[in-house]
Amino acid sequence: MDLLFYLFQFVLALALAPLVPGIINRVKAKFAGRHGKPVLQLYYDIAKLVRKGEVISDTATWVFTAGPIISMATAVLALALLPLSGVASPLAFHGDFILCAYLLGMGRFATVLAALDTGSPFEGMGASREALFGAIGEPVLFLCLLALISTASSLGFPADEMSLSTLFSGFSSMAWLNGRPELILLIFVMGVLLLVENCRIPVDDPNTHLELTMIHEVMVLDHSGPSLACILYGASVKLWIFSALLAGLVVPSLPMWMQTLFTLAAVFGAAVLVGVIESVMARLRMHIVPALIGLSGAVAAFVLILTLVR
Repeated sequence: MDLLFYLFQFVLALALAPLVPGIINRVKAKFAGRHGKPVLQLYYDIAKLVRKGEVISDTATWVFTAGPIISMATAVLALALLPLSGVASPLAFHGDFILCAYLLGMGRFATVLAALDTGSPFEGMGASREALFGAIGEPVLFLCLLALISTASSLGFPADEMSLSTLFSGFSSMAWLNGRPELILLIFVMGVLLLVENCRIPVDDPNTHLELTMIHEVMVLDHSGPSLACILYGASVKLWIFSALLAGLVVPSLPMWMQTLFTLAAVFGAAVLVGVIESVMARLRMHIVPALIGLSGAVAAFVLILTLVR
C-alpha cells in the first residue's frame, strides 16, 4: 500500500512540478499590477518545444546534446530519493542524502559542460559563475543536513538509519514538541539554498536579458527545441525538490491523504513566498551573493554546534 501511494505521489510531483514556476510568475505579475502569463504557461512552452527542431552549433559535440538530458534525469532521480507526503522512498538507504546532493551536482556539472561545449564566451562566463556558487552552496547544504542529523540523534533516532526519509517525513513534529526552536534557523538556511540552487532573485534573475548579469540563463542560450524543454522541466523538478525539502521541515506527521494536502499547500506556499521575495527585492550584486551563502552556512554551523553541546 505504501509503495503504491508513494508511486502516486511521485507521479503527482512530476506532473505538478511545472506548476511551481507558473505560480511564482503569477505572484510577481500581481505585485506589478499586470495580468501576467497563465499559471500553466510552462506546460505550453514544454509541449511547443518538444515539437520543434533544434539548432546546434558546428563547434558543439555530443556533450551539448547530452547535458540537458543528464540534468533532467538527475533531477528526477534525486526526487525519487525524497520522502513524499510522509511516505518513505522505496529507494531510501542510510546516507542517501549524499547521493541526492551529488545527483544534483552531476546535473549542474552536465549543464556547465554543455555550456562550455558551445565555445561561446558568454556561456563560459555563466558556467564559471554557476560552478563557483555551486561549490559554495554544497557545503552549506551538507552543514544543514548534518545539523538535522545531530538534532534527530539527540531526539533518539538511530544513527545508522539516517536518510532523507527519516529527516524530512514528520521529523519536524518531534523536534517542535521537544522544544527545538533552532529548526527555524534551518528553515531559513533551506530557504536560502532554494533561491541559490534554483538561481532565483536575489541570487539571479531568471527573466533577465542582460548577459553580463546572468548565471543560469546565459548557459542555455544556445539550446532550443527538445533540449530546452529538458532544461526547463529539469529546472522545475529541482525547484520542486527544494520546496519539498522545505515543506518537510514545516509539515508535521499526519495521516497520508491529509499530509498530501498539507505538503502540496506547503510546496505551493513556498512558490508564493519566492514570488513575493522576487517582487520586493532586487538582484544582489555579484560579489554579495557569496556573502549571503556564507551567512546561511554560518547559521547552519551555529545550529550544528548548538545541537552538539546541548
